[in-house]
Amino acid sequence: MKKYLLASVAGVAAMAMSGAAMADITIATAGPMTGQYASFGAQMKAGAEQAVADINAAGGVNGEMLVLEVGDDACDPKQAVAVANQMVGKNVAFMAGHFCSGSSIPASQVYAEEGIIQITPASTNPKYTDERPGPGTYRVCGRDDQQGRVAGTTLATEFGDQNIAVIHDKTAYGKGLADATKAVMNAAGKQEALYEAYTAGEKDYTALVSKLKSEKVDVLYVGGYHTEAGLMKRQMVDQGMDTLLVSGDALVTDEYWSITGPAGAGTLMTFPPDPRNNAEAAAVVAALEAAGKTTEGYALYTYAAIQTWAKAAAEAGSTDYDAVVEKLNAGKFDTVLGELSFNEKGDVSLPGYVWYEWKDGSYGYR
Repeated sequence: MKKYLLASVAGVAAMAMSGAAMADITIATAGPMTGQYASFGAQMKAGAEQAVADINAAGGVNGEMLVLEVGDDACDPKQAVAVANQMVGKNVAFMAGHFCSGSSIPASQVYAEEGIIQITPASTNPKYTDERPGPGTYRVCGRDDQQGRVAGTTLATEFGDQNIAVIHDKTAYGKGLADATKAVMNAAGKQEALYEAYTAGEKDYTALVSKLKSEKVDVLYVGGYHTEAGLMKRQMVDQGMDTLLVSGDALVTDEYWSITGPAGAGTLMTFPPDPRNNAEAAAVVAALEAAGKTTEGYALYTYAAIQTWAKAAAEAGSTDYDAVVEKLNAGKFDTVLGELSFNEKGDVSLPGYVWYEWKDGSYGYR
């Protein structure tokens, strides 16, 4: 295992050449900076940039400044591995990423082999930590089995007398979430009227919507992302359906409403308690808003991932992999998400999921 002890010599030399301030410790975030899920990449980038700015303003980590590398994996597993290897070449000490579970899981193998700590702000598939390749793999978000427990229970209890369809986009995230929700719903005694997969990235889901209409589906649970879910919801309304769309945390972007318009009203989704309401996050939210950057979704989760690593490195007095892992495993950290710690798998101690409802162009607690 390769461990990086980051020195400031190169940074000093570059600073002398350019006359600009350079950081001593390189860290990274990676996610879908381009493509149909780029709104989530924008959330991550905003949170990461603000975290680095705030940490540097407070003196950096062990007296050294941070510099941020941003990787674009477009939520593609192969591209994510390529990004991970690029970050190895840039000698990053830490990765706050990736976004999609299908990216984080294969990339985690690279980071583990190279001694780079990884904390994802958004990847919820249980396999990410259940089968983690090394002790430096963590997440500050919840898990699909937690999210599925909330969704499946509600579907069985509140909508038990209605026809429910469960669909997924075949990704690690979408299928994992749909299957977790379905399992809990089935265990509670409710069987779905329809369970099938769809292809992500398409623009026309008329055939699927027509099938849902013929099956008289009252509630559609979507294991997938906002772009496809938004198109489905809009196309259901276009066909005269009043089917309720229910989904997970991948709908926490204003782009969902941009796709659906008023047709999206009533859509339900699960997401943790909104961190923007935390007193600890007030200054960060204000700074992001003043800069015209997003505060929604996973912006604060990315901020917290970097914040947690920086605190652990400060406690360790080093960015050495083993030293920081030891602190992450044993410590409790005050963050914009509240106080958090990690269990033996690398899962976070934060509260689980609650319900949100889309209406009037934004989402709020149900």
